This record gives sequence, C-alpha cells and structure tokens, in this order.
Amino acid sequence: QVHLVESGGGLVQPGGSLRLSCEASGSIFGISWMGWYRQAPGKEREYVASIRWSDSSTNYASSVKGRFTISRDNAKNTVYLQMNSLKPEDTAVYYCNCASTIGSVWGQGTQVTVSS
Repeated sequence: QVHLVESGGGLVQPGGSLRLSCEASGSIFGISWMGWYRQAPGKEREYVASIRWSDSSTNYASSVKGRFTISRDNAKNTVYLQMNSLKPEDTAVYYCNCASTIGSVWGQGTQVTVSS
C-alpha cells in the first residue's frame, strides 16, 4: 500500500508563491504517475498537474500552466508543486494523488488560501 503525506499549504497574498510537498511511502515501486488535484468550496475536484514516475514527464491544466511547476526528488520519494503568481481563484484544498499497480491513492489534502 502507498501512503501520501502533503504539506506546505497556507495563506498567501495574490501574486505570492507557495510550495506544496507530497511524500510517498510504502509500496512505491508500483507508482506510475503522481499528481495534484484541487477542490474549491462548492466545486468539483479538478486536475492541476502530474509527473510520470519513470521519466519525470509533466502535464498541466491550462489554468495553471506557466505559473505552477511540478517536480520530484527521487531520493526523498517526494513530489513538489511550486505555485507562483497565485490568484484568489487558486484557493482550494490541494490533494496529492498517485496511480500505482495497486490502484489510486489520495493524500489528506492541504489548504491553500490566496487572499489579501
């Protein structure tokens, strides 16, 4: 089983930056992708970005492309989401997700609030 722990959320002013972290533990050998999703109040959960475990190939939602960067640290089994030029509409609970041979796993979520 894979276990995901997110950290790094918080309150930031518009135009500011935050970096989220997601550390994977357990049966990580079966992971194929890791990614970030977010859910704002009253809205459905939406895709943000993902990274392929084998070659670090990345994908982004159009709403965050050019502002967010997903990356990974192999030694720490950790995926990061660097978020720059944050906007109030980026406010949401951000969830880490991984796709592995044993299924999809979600983290507990971390709150990001962009407000002046």
